[in-house]
Amino acid sequence: MATLTYVYADSTAVLGPLAQHAEPHSYDLCVEHAERLTAPRGWEVVRLTPEFSPAPPSRDDLLALADAVREAGRRTEPEPAPLPEAVGAVLNDAPRRGHLRVLRGEG
Repeated sequence: MATLTYVYADSTAVLGPLAQHAEPHSYDLCVEHAERLTAPRGWEVVRLTPEFSPAPPSRDDLLALADAVREAGRRTEPEPAPLPEAVGAVLNDAPRRGHLRVLRGEG
C-alpha cells in the first residue's frame, strides 16, 4: 500500500504511494505497517499520503496473473523411476484385470 524510503543523510523516513520501481533503501509496506510506522529517535517521518488506499488493478497485474496460471499449467509430474528388471518381468507376464495386475506369489 505504501513505500518507505530512508534518506540517511537527512535522518528522514519518507512514506509515500507504492513505488512502481525498486529503489535502494526503499521498502513496500502493507496498510497496517504503513499506518503504525515510527522512525528512530532524532529522525523525521514525512508522510506524502495521509491515507492509504489500494491501487486499482493494472495491466501488469493481469499479465502477472496470466503468467502464473500459464506456468502452473506447464508443470508436469516427474516420471516414476523405472522398476527393477526382475519386477518388470513379473508384471509384464502377470495377467491383467482392468487397471489391476495379478501377482503370483510363493505359496
